[in-house]
Amino acid sequence: MSIDNATVAAIARLARIHVPEDDRANLARELSNILTWVERLGEVDTEGVAPMTSVVEVALPRRADAVTDGGAADDILANAPQRDDGFFVVPKVVE
Repeated sequence: MSIDNATVAAIARLARIHVPEDDRANLARELSNILTWVERLGEVDTEGVAPMTSVVEVALPRRADAVTDGGAADDILANAPQRDDGFFVVPKVVE
C-alpha cells in the first residue's frame, strides 16, 4: 500500500499533530514501508495456532470479587465544600 503526502496530511490532522510540508514525503515513505510489512504478515500460515495474549504461559493474578465501600468515604468527603449524611451536596441542575 502506498501513502501519499495528502494522506499523511489527513492523518496528521486527525491526530492533531503538526507535520511540516518538508517532512511529509519522508513520513509517507516510512508509513508505506510499515504498511507493506504489515501486509506481509497476512502471508504467514497461522492454521492451527491458538490465539494467545503472551508468548509465555502466564496465569493472571486474580483478586476476590467482593463488593466494598472502598473504606475511604470520610477521606473523600473531607475535601467536599458541602456534605450531608455521607454524600456530596451539589446545586440542583434540573428544574
